[in-house]
Amino acid sequence: MKKFLLLLTCLVSFSVLAQKAAPSPAAVATAKVGNTEVMIKYAQPSVKGRLVFGTKEAKALVPYGEVWRTGANEATTIEISNDITVQGKTLAKGVYSLLSIPGETEWTIIFNKEAKMWGAYTYKEANDVLRVKARVSEHAHTEQFTIGITAAGQVSLDWDKTSVSFYLK
Repeated sequence: MKKFLLLLTCLVSFSVLAQKAAPSPAAVATAKVGNTEVMIKYAQPSVKGRLVFGTKEAKALVPYGEVWRTGANEATTIEISNDITVQGKTLAKGVYSLLSIPGETEWTIIFNKEAKMWGAYTYKEANDVLRVKARVSEHAHTEQFTIGITAAGQVSLDWDKTSVSFYLK
């Protein structure tokens, strides 16, 4: 019995040690914008030598013109504690999925009331609460997708050589 317990303990220990870091680890971006708490939960995919943004024909990981979960795994979510404006348009307090439609020069940022979804596979445009446009700019290479938010309300989405920003107030 002692040998069995020792063997079981060793096997469990080795399996715990053998676990690798998640390929797209979870991350959180938070800030207080005015008197509003903002929290964005997302997963961070990596470039890994792939074409990230581009055409479907070029086999881009995130094709232009298609709804993207704005991260990896579950759809990215944004939680705001008070009503706020996004690019000048009102968004009520609550929790939303933060989706996007990437384009070469402009993205559509989508706030959708269906906060719990895996990827964007079950996305329904009818559940959109707000859509805003955001400009694309070139950025230094960022291997891992990163969302940042400042106290001034600038939300930036950075991945590969692309940066997209929109503003909360």
